[in-house]
Amino acid sequence: MDPKRELTSVDLAALVTELNRYEGAKVDKAYLYGDDLLRFRMRDFDRGRVELILEVGDVKRAHVADPERVPDAPGRPPNFAMMLRNRLSGADFAGVEQFEFDRILVFEFERGDENTRLVVELFGQGNVAVLDETGEVVQSLETVRLKSRTVAPGAQYEFPSSRLNPLTVGYDALVRRMEDSDTDVVRTLATQLNLGGLYAEEVCTRAGVDKTTPIAEAGDDEYRALHGAIEDLRTRLRGGEFDPRVYTDDDGAVVDATPFPLEEHARAGLDSEAYDTFNEALDEYFHRLELDAETPEETGRERPDFEAEIEKQKRIIAQQEGAIEGFEEQAETERRRAELLYANYDLVDDVISTVREARESGVPWDEIRETLAAGAEQGIPAAEAVVDLDGAEGTVTIELDDTRVEVVVDTGVEKNADRLYTEAKRIEDKKEGALAAIENTREELEAVKRRREEWEADDEDEENEAEDAEPEDRDWLAMESIPIRTSEDWYERFRWFRSSDGFLVIGGRNADQNEEIVTKYLNKHDLFFHTQAHGGPVTVVKATGPSEPSEAVEFPESTKAEAAQFAVAYSSIWKEGRFAGEAYMVTPDQVSKTPESGEYIEKGSFVIRGERTYFRDVAAEVAIGIQCEGETQVLGGPPSAIEDAVETSIRVQPGRYAQNDAAKMLYREFRDRFTDQKFLRKVATPDKIQEFLPPGGSELVE
Repeated sequence: MDPKRELTSVDLAALVTELNRYEGAKVDKAYLYGDDLLRFRMRDFDRGRVELILEVGDVKRAHVADPERVPDAPGRPPNFAMMLRNRLSGADFAGVEQFEFDRILVFEFERGDENTRLVVELFGQGNVAVLDETGEVVQSLETVRLKSRTVAPGAQYEFPSSRLNPLTVGYDALVRRMEDSDTDVVRTLATQLNLGGLYAEEVCTRAGVDKTTPIAEAGDDEYRALHGAIEDLRTRLRGGEFDPRVYTDDDGAVVDATPFPLEEHARAGLDSEAYDTFNEALDEYFHRLELDAETPEETGRERPDFEAEIEKQKRIIAQQEGAIEGFEEQAETERRRAELLYANYDLVDDVISTVREARESGVPWDEIRETLAAGAEQGIPAAEAVVDLDGAEGTVTIELDDTRVEVVVDTGVEKNADRLYTEAKRIEDKKEGALAAIENTREELEAVKRRREEWEADDEDEENEAEDAEPEDRDWLAMESIPIRTSEDWYERFRWFRSSDGFLVIGGRNADQNEEIVTKYLNKHDLFFHTQAHGGPVTVVKATGPSEPSEAVEFPESTKAEAAQFAVAYSSIWKEGRFAGEAYMVTPDQVSKTPESGEYIEKGSFVIRGERTYFRDVAAEVAIGIQCEGETQVLGGPPSAIEDAVETSIRVQPGRYAQNDAAKMLYREFRDRFTDQKFLRKVATPDKIQEFLPPGGSELVE
C-alpha cells in the first residue's frame, strides 16, 4: 500500500476541530522553506509554544508539530515570509474552517490594524493565498489564471466550484445522486458523493453493503444503510471525539494516519498505533514518512523495485482513463437534461409555477406532494411528470423521456437549464484537468522505465569508485539524484557573480549595502563601477578576498566588460524598461565620501573625482542558471560569465512580468529541464531565483 502524501477531506474535517482549540494563540513569526512549506510560530496561554506546519507541495499537510521536529529557521526570509511577518506579527489566531467539503483550509488572524485570512489549498498543485479584510489577494505562492477562477495579487480571491458535501446530504438527495450513476456503489460514493476512494470503501464496510454492487441492483435497504454510515461519520467528525491512529505495513513503514480506526485498514492487516490527538498522529506520520523516504538513499546500491512502480503507474493511468470516460458521460447527461427542459418547456414551467405558487401561499411540502399524487391519478400531465419533491433543498424531480431532471422551484426554466449547462461545463473542465494529469502520469511511467534502463546499463565497476568521484561528462539534467553541495560565503548577501576569468564581482542591493561595500570591502587594487543613470548598485571587482593581503592584479578586458554589464543590468535602466545603458569605471582612490564645500551627498552615494573609463551601449541582459558541478546553486549575472559556469541557463531582458512572477516562470522552466525535482526544490526555489533578477519587470528570452 502506497503511503498517503495528501490529507483527505475527512482528515481536514477532523483537523479543523482540533486546530480551533488553539484559538487566541498569538503569532510570533512566519517562515517559508523552499516554495511550499510554511511554519507559524505561535504562543498559546495554556499550551505554550505552538508550531503550525502548512505544506502544499508534493506532500500536502497541515498540523501542529512537536517543536523539537520543526526545521531550523532559514537564513534570509524570502519576500513572502516577510510579508506574512508584517501582517501577522502579534496577531491573534481567530480560528480555521474547511471550505465546504473541499481540501481547502481558511485560517483567520485578527490584529488591531488589520485582519488577515490565509487560504491553504491542499489539492492539485497546492497554493497559499493571503487575503485582506475585503477578500483581495495580497500575495500568493502561486499565481493562478484559469477560465474558471483567478488567484493573483490585487484580485478578489475565487474559491473553486462548489462540491456536494456528503456530511450534509439528506437521504432523498443521496438516493438521487446514487441513482444518477451507472457504475457500482463504491465508485459512486467516491465520485458523486465526494467521499474519495478510502472512505467510500469504509462507508460500504460499515454499512454492510458490498462495494461492488451495481447501482441498478441497489435499493432502499442499501441506501438507508449507507446513509446511516455517513451520518455516523458526520457525528464522529463534528463531535471531536477521535481515536487517532498511525498505520504501518509489515516493514514498519507508515502508510496512513486517520482520526479514528478504519475497518478497511484492519482487514488489510495493517498495524496501528494510537495517539491522543489527530495532530499528534499527523505530526508523527509525516515525520516518519520523511525518514522512510530518506532510507533508500542511505542504503546505497539496493535495486529499487522498478516493476512495482511501473505497475503502480499503469494502475493510476487506468483509473484516470476511467475517470475521463465518467466525466464525458456526466457532462453529456447534464447537457441532455438541459435540452429536455427546453424541449418540454411548457410542462416544466407548469410544474415549477404550480409548486412555487403553493409554497408562496404557505402550503406545506407534504400537502403539495399529496396534491400532485392526486393530480397524477387524474391523468394531469404536469402532475404525472413529478417523481419526487425535496422540501429541504427546494427542488422538484421531473421525469422527461425516461430521464430524471431536478429543478429548483425558485428559478424559472431558463435558469434551471443554465445551471445544468454550467454543471456540464464544470465537469468538462474537470475532464481537462484529468487529461493533463494522465499526461503527467504517463511521463512518470516513462521516467521509471528510463531509470530502470539506466540502472541495468550501469557498469558494475562504478561501485568501486570513490563516493566523490564524478564522470567528466555527466548529464545533470537527466540524473535521478543530484548530490547537493552548498556553503555560505560572506558575499552572498550582496548581489554577486564570478567573471568568466574567475574574479569575484559584488554589488549593493540598496543604499545601506552600497555604503558598506565602499567603506568595508573596497580595497586599493579593486575596480569600482557605476552607471551614469541614477539608482544603480555600487559594483566592485575584487582583486583579492577580504581576509587576503591586497595585491595588484591585471584585470582582463572581459571581466571589466562583464562588471559594466552587471552595473547596468541591476540599475534603474532595467526598471525603466531600457535595453542598454552606459557605465563607467574608476579606481578606489577616486571614490570619496567627502563632498565639495557646501554640498551634500545622500547615503549610499559617493563623489567620483578624476577621469573615468566609459563603457557605452552596454546591453541590459542577464542569464539565470543552475550550477551542478562543484557547488549546487542558482547563479545570475552577465550571460558571458554565467552560461559556461552552469548546467542550464535562461536569458532575461527588461519586460512586462513582475519580479516574483518572472522568478516563478524561470523555476517552472528549470523544473521541466531537470529530472531530479527534489534537488531543484532545495537549491533553486523561486525566492532564490528572484535574488538574481534585476528590480523591475522582466521577460524570458526564447
